[in-house]
Amino acid sequence: MYTTLSFEESGEIARVTLTNERITMAMVRDLTAVCDHLEDDSACKVVVFQGHGGCFSRGIDFAEFRPDEPMDIHGFNKWEKICVRIERLPKATVALVDGACVGGGAQLALVTDAVIATPEATFQFNEVHLGFLPGMATFRLAKHVGLGRAKRLIMQCPVVTATEAFSLGLVGEVDPDLDSALARLIAAFGPNHTVAVALARRLLNESFSTDFENGIGNFLAAQHRAIHQTPFLDTIKKHRDE
Repeated sequence: MYTTLSFEESGEIARVTLTNERITMAMVRDLTAVCDHLEDDSACKVVVFQGHGGCFSRGIDFAEFRPDEPMDIHGFNKWEKICVRIERLPKATVALVDGACVGGGAQLALVTDAVIATPEATFQFNEVHLGFLPGMATFRLAKHVGLGRAKRLIMQCPVVTATEAFSLGLVGEVDPDLDSALARLIAAFGPNHTVAVALARRLLNESFSTDFENGIGNFLAAQHRAIHQTPFLDTIKKHRDE
């Protein structure tokens, strides 16, 4: 069904394995199809994104560009749209990073809820040195690491080790055993009620660009929706019965 990735789903966990090292329009289409399934048909609660063969992703595939033809922004727009869809999935999302995580691959890791890396993992936003921009990492990265650090990462394009990425807040855990670390993380997510996850993430993502008065209005609207969902009603019943 997919040409650039594989998809497996078992119980509450879905795994998306990037089998292409480079990001192509075919991969964008495959990720779009995966999101369609996750949003419409999947009962999973955690989506795991991982690479293949000791590499997470080496970023954009320049073979798809023709320097003798006019450049257009269509492909970049499609990529940003799929990043937003992944960022807003009603599931918890995790990136398992081993080896190189470069360019668009680093952008993909940035939109997940948690990143676990092996000690061999490296991260790089290398686009500016190649003459273009690292997508909406220009919008998201400073929220993770602070403006000064984001300027260094995006404008100087250093290769960042897993240890430094952890110290910067790009990575939540460094462990050579990704599966064990993933199991601990999934346990930490707890019951992982999808509506509450999606609403909490949205409010957090809006927190840097919304003033308090609008923020509390958005919170109350989201809370109103959350407390009418089955998980919260079940919580009330459970505690009343104790």
